[in-house]
Amino acid sequence: MSETSAILIQDCTKSFGSLTAVDQLNLSIQRGEIFGLVGPDGAGKTTTLRMLCGLVAPSKGKIVVAGHDVSENLLAVKDRIGYMAQRFGMYVDLSVHENLHFYADLFGIAHSDRDELMNRLLRMTRMEPFRERQAGRLSGGMKQKLALMCSLLHRPEILILDEPTNGVDPVSRRDFWTILYQLVRDGLTVLVTTAYLDEAERCNRVGLMFQGRLIRCDSPNGLKANLTERCYEITAPNPQRLREALRSVREVVSVEPSGGTLHAFFVAGASIEDRVNQFSQQGLGPIRVRPITPSLEDIFILEVQKASRSEQAV
Repeated sequence: MSETSAILIQDCTKSFGSLTAVDQLNLSIQRGEIFGLVGPDGAGKTTTLRMLCGLVAPSKGKIVVAGHDVSENLLAVKDRIGYMAQRFGMYVDLSVHENLHFYADLFGIAHSDRDELMNRLLRMTRMEPFRERQAGRLSGGMKQKLALMCSLLHRPEILILDEPTNGVDPVSRRDFWTILYQLVRDGLTVLVTTAYLDEAERCNRVGLMFQGRLIRCDSPNGLKANLTERCYEITAPNPQRLREALRSVREVVSVEPSGGTLHAFFVAGASIEDRVNQFSQQGLGPIRVRPITPSLEDIFILEVQKASRSEQAV
């Protein structure tokens, strides 16, 4: 294992009966980076995280976390990771302060260390004014901050977050990511799954999962730059009719609505002007086309559609 790798997954597969949730996954996450894992529901993201934490065992393959094989030295792994599941797991009838003390007891944190540690976490999350509030009376964003604080109490090397901002308001999402950046500056490694592609843009690297497989992995800029297809924004009076027409064109790999326009990926070298003239003559004009840099959402849709077609062709 590389000294710079915080997480190493080698040829990992997890099956539940006839269902393969994770399929031959290979992934290396470097120390000190924020790595985002994105994919549709059922892509295998949560199963991957649960295997990393030792909550489920892989059917085959090897997982090394913080230098320790998960299957051989799970206790050492648990000491070095913080895990935050999708569902809020705090005790709603306890206050913020009481929840922190409860989890400190579970982690075996000495009482002499608690006050300084808890005060630092409360300051970092701006939760000091709410330390006596019951967890059940917190907003969604505050609940996530409390869960984050509890997962950080034992000073883990690696933080594993499963859709931590799902259903949280935009301001709280921004605050949460500000905290993550601060944690990484302090030396933490973060692995996060997210349903929000704008959040994936904030990661150092992003892995796109589909049907248990990792189909692309790169920095956000790398994902945009290393495409064989060209992306165009297309404006027309009737975008729905034009979309249906474009979907029948062999050179069009993907075409999806984006606001009042269409974002279309054409194979490299395709003659866009010829198609524009063709559809304008068919009464779908006037049509305006301009090349654009695709968003991560555009790329995510493109890659999922390509992977889906590849699966159907097998």
